[in-house]
Amino acid sequence: MTLRIQSLCTDSTDPKVPADFWEKALGWRRTYEADDEIVLEPPAGSPEDGVSPDLLFLKVPERKEVKNRLHLDLRPEDRDAEVARLEGLGAKRVSVGQGPEVTWVVMADPDGNEFCVLRALRPDELTE
Repeated sequence: MTLRIQSLCTDSTDPKVPADFWEKALGWRRTYEADDEIVLEPPAGSPEDGVSPDLLFLKVPERKEVKNRLHLDLRPEDRDAEVARLEGLGAKRVSVGQGPEVTWVVMADPDGNEFCVLRALRPDELTE
């Protein structure tokens, strides 16, 4: 069977808010925009182009009320520097019950969608 994930979809009362944030945070390109949906894709020609799922932001009438059931985990080279950069773009640190011993930082985009910034991979964890 051949099956691939085409898009990860995020509902929003204003799709422009999370789309603007994620476009800047990931450096992705906006490939489609209408009043009720916006699509972001990896940069053309990048290793992720045509491989990583698109991010699709959809307009819905209701606001987000509870913790996400699905979220993104981001793996930066420098966790603390990336957290600071994302805060500069409008993300906020949030608590979803994680303790102080965790190696990741839970954040929310400007629309309240949680995501995690993980620690950098150690050299022995890198694959060639």
